[in-house]
Amino acid sequence: MEISGLVITFNEETWIGGCIEDMFRVCDEVIVIDSYSKDRTVEIAKEKGAKVIQQEFLGDGPQRIHGLQFCKNNWILNLDADERLEEDSYQFIKSGKFFEDLYDGYRFRRNTYFRDELINFSGWYPDYACRFFDKRTAKPETTIVHQDVKGKNILKSKMHLRHYSWNSFNQIISKKNQYTDWQVQEYVEKGKKASSFAPLIHGWVSFFKCYIFKKGMFHGLDGFTFALIQAFFSYMKYAKLIKENKK
Repeated sequence: MEISGLVITFNEETWIGGCIEDMFRVCDEVIVIDSYSKDRTVEIAKEKGAKVIQQEFLGDGPQRIHGLQFCKNNWILNLDADERLEEDSYQFIKSGKFFEDLYDGYRFRRNTYFRDELINFSGWYPDYACRFFDKRTAKPETTIVHQDVKGKNILKSKMHLRHYSWNSFNQIISKKNQYTDWQVQEYVEKGKKASSFAPLIHGWVSFFKCYIFKKGMFHGLDGFTFALIQAFFSYMKYAKLIKENKK
């Protein structure tokens, strides 16, 4: 298919095997950029036929950019370890129609799962992510968290990815806490400031948007809970920034 699979990993033994298998359905090679995992991630990746390159973590965007040089093909399927192609995206890539399109990248809608439950409310859907692009004209941004892909003509498609995001609330809290630390680091490096009211304002706006406009209110306790999670970490991001600025 002349497609390279690219995935960055750190301690992803639970997910990496399935991810590589999924990629090989449409890719003729899979490259894993691993940040010196402590578990069986590297062993499993090699068993599944992937080429593994180890690199200290540079940040989300820079780590993906680093991996591009090891990909022999121009078209890149850049999934996260806990992502899979849904049938509509698989059929599209398998068809090879993208070779004839005018687009150099495709954003997919992510179906996010908490345990086995689809969370398609409170701002957790469609959660667009660009995971398929032509590296000649498109590539990941250099942001260290929640990077996007920039290109000449990227399509916001209706195709889907399956995202096995969280298995427990502890995992959500842990990952969100790490993400906000990275975002604050990026803000500080850019000289971003925040007023003392910023945490409260951003927290309330996030909750209102997720609970009201993104239909959390129609999903009972789960709708309230996941809207509150979004709001809390929006609050914490700016609270952390204020503390860092005071240093």
